[in-house]
Formats: sequence, C-alpha cells, structure tokens
Amino acid sequence: MEIFLRNFLISISVGTLGRLYLLRVDYRQYPSYPRGIIMHLTFGVIAAALGAVAIPALLAQDYAAVTFLALAAEQFRNVRTMERENLANIEGLEMVRRGASYIEEIAKIFEARNYIVVLASLIASASLYLIPKWYLAVLTGFLTLVLLKYIMQSQKISDIANVKIADIRFENTLLYVGNINIMNVGLEASRERILQTGIGVVLEPRDENASITLSNIGQRQAIVHDVVSQLGIKKDLDEPDFTPLARRDVNTGNVAIVFYPSIQDREALVKAVGYAPVLESTRRKPSESGAVNKNDQEGMK
Repeated sequence: MEIFLRNFLISISVGTLGRLYLLRVDYRQYPSYPRGIIMHLTFGVIAAALGAVAIPALLAQDYAAVTFLALAAEQFRNVRTMERENLANIEGLEMVRRGASYIEEIAKIFEARNYIVVLASLIASASLYLIPKWYLAVLTGFLTLVLLKYIMQSQKISDIANVKIADIRFENTLLYVGNINIMNVGLEASRERILQTGIGVVLEPRDENASITLSNIGQRQAIVHDVVSQLGIKKDLDEPDFTPLARRDVNTGNVAIVFYPSIQDREALVKAVGYAPVLESTRRKPSESGAVNKNDQEGMK
C-alpha cells in the first residue's frame, strides 16, 4: 500500500505540473482570468490521477477501473465543447472576431492537452514499476511532455509565406495594397484617415500548398485577429471602413491585408503576421496527395 501511494503521488505530481507547464498565458490572453486557470488545472489533476491509477489497476487485474479512462475521454470532449461555447459567446464582443475556424482550433488544443497529461502520468507510473527510481520516473514523464508538446506545435505563417510591407494607395475610390484591390471607400474623410493610419501587408506563399492554405477564409481571419490582439486597432464601433480586410490575388496566390494598428510599428506588424498560427483545419498539402504531380506544380509557380 505504501509503494502504491508513493507511486501514485509521484505520477499525479508529474501530470499536474505538466498541465501547469502547458497552461501558457500568451499574447492571446486566454485563459488569463483566475477562474479559467483554476478550472483547467482541476481538469489537469483529474487527468493526471487517471493516468496514475491505470497501471496499478491493470496489475491488480481490476479491469473495471480502467474503464474510467474511457469516461475521462468523454469528459475531455466536453472540455472541448465548453471552450467552443465560451469563445462563441464572447465572439460578438470582439472588435475583430476570431472566426469559427480559430475557435475550433483553440478548443481542440485544450482537449488535447488533457490527453497529454494522461499519457505523461501514465508513462511516469509505468516507469516506477519497471525501474523503481523516482527521479527516472519524473524525468521520463517530463520528457514525454516536452516531446508531445513539440509534436503538437503548429506551423506559423512565417513558415509558409514571406511577409512584406506593401504600399497603400487609392485609384479613385478603390483601395489597393500593392497591386491587390481591397475595397471601395466612398467617403473622402475615410480615405484620408486610411492613408494616415493604414499599413498594408502582402503574404507571398512559398509553394502551392501554402497558397491553398492561405486561400481559406478562416485562416485569413485568424491572422487578422492575432495581429489586432497584439498591436491593437484604431477603430471603434460602427466604423466599417476601418475593419482590417484580407484579399487574395487569384492569379499569384498572394494575400494582401490592410491593418490600422494602434501601435504604428511596421517591423512589429510583420513579426505579428508571421507569428500567427497556421490552423490545423485549414492546412492543405495537395503536393503530397498524388493528385498534383511535380510537373503540374512547376507550372503553377
């Protein structure tokens, strides 16, 4: 009993600390409120406990206890639903919305983190029974966390596209970023303000896979939201002319975006765009599907 209790406490500690390690408060400021952090840490403790008791239950041939893992998976799916609903409820209060694709991406990440905690705790527990050295179990558990976190890392826009500042100009009432038409602006006062505060950015995809990925509307909306989260926006309610917009050149695949950042720093803007995540649901790789051969790809460039 004493050995079981020791192994359980070590395994659950590894899992709980791992969930704390995965719970980052970054520029998205989510979750940054105490109740949200406590909620996710509580789920982390539960996930760690499930991973910690799985091996002892199997050794004791208590297979009924292992079924709790299946119940836990159902609860973690509820976490995903809860995150999706929470973000959808506050979506209307955002000056620039995340979009459904970005919300789903965040919800999936929070669900996956609980599974990572279960695996880390499970592997730490198994290590204790194979090699009864607590420090080896802790090391194995944290190596598992680091490895799985690395596997979960998504690409960034800078990995798939070149981000460049582009000139903003008007041709009569048509707003252009580089050679890409963005929208029609009728009011002269709005045109003057856009020229004063607007900064244009062009994303040049590095291959056909990136071009198709950037054509996704949800991906473009995620980029715009990420940049506004970091640099702010010079816009208030009922000012549609100053909403950041992304438009695509269908011939080249380039995407042009006009921003009105509160922080008028072009270098920071380029970094913010490049740091935006490539959403899992928008990622496309036609070059690996076999549908497009190498000769076709060369012709598309």
